[in-house]
Amino acid sequence: MSEISWPHAPLHRLTEHGIYFVTAATLQHAHHFRTKERLEVLHRGLLKVCAEHGWRLEAWAVFSNHYHFVAESPGTAESLPAMLGKLHEKMTKWINKLDHAPKRQVWHNYWETKLDFHRSYLARLNYTHQNAVKHGLVKVAKDYPWCSAAWFEKHTSPAMVKSIYAFKFDQIEDPYSPDDAW
Repeated sequence: MSEISWPHAPLHRLTEHGIYFVTAATLQHAHHFRTKERLEVLHRGLLKVCAEHGWRLEAWAVFSNHYHFVAESPGTAESLPAMLGKLHEKMTKWINKLDHAPKRQVWHNYWETKLDFHRSYLARLNYTHQNAVKHGLVKVAKDYPWCSAAWFEKHTSPAMVKSIYAFKFDQIEDPYSPDDAW
């Protein structure tokens, strides 16, 4: 019997068009983006690379040691590794220059889930919008400046906001504890 090697990173199946939930984390959950300026740069970078690669963002949340987003892929999702690689490379160079740590590894990996079930999709939208509340950073999601909740509430009908915010997300794992120093 031949030996099967166990993958050391998540397997990415990106050959289909769809809506994906993506999480990326810093190595060892280090809080490289703990200030307002750093969060703003990472937030702006995420929005920019998604737009450049044709990913239509529906929800996002950026923290000191991780981020989440829900987005529709352009055609297939095969551009995701290049898109996140570009974001992570630019953010690593920028943050390492600030910290005088030129060879430090900043990002660990990312995980994506294709959202095939409508209820799962709606739960992850709510989870992403509410993540800053879940982590205790704000009492109301729209008050966290580096997430989509305020944008979502402004551009969506009150009935739709209420409906999506009603979806439970307690089954979604999130092992990250962002720094609340922002």
